[in-house]
Amino acid sequence: MKSATAFVVLACLLMVRVQGQARPSVKRCLCQGSGVNVVRLQRVEKVEVYPAGPSCDNVEIIVTLKNGAGRKCLNPESSFAKNYINRAIKKSESAVKPVTQQQ
Repeated sequence: MKSATAFVVLACLLMVRVQGQARPSVKRCLCQGSGVNVVRLQRVEKVEVYPAGPSCDNVEIIVTLKNGAGRKCLNPESSFAKNYINRAIKKSESAVKPVTQQQ
């Protein structure tokens, strides 16, 4: 009888130990796969760039298309995406002009 009780207590302790362990982190990327290489600029309504982080190891570029045509993942390694981002950065830099001091 003592061995059965000891076995039940040991089994309960093991169950508590196994349930209390941390699970490995699950990566939740918005894009599955590499994405498309080119999107027609006339169809683009909005572009969202998500940097790599704890939830996903990849840089993700999501393009929302006009007229409710959906969303597409853009391949961040494609030359189209790189050129598009560089043009957007230059455009935003030119929109913000430095203030010069007048004396």
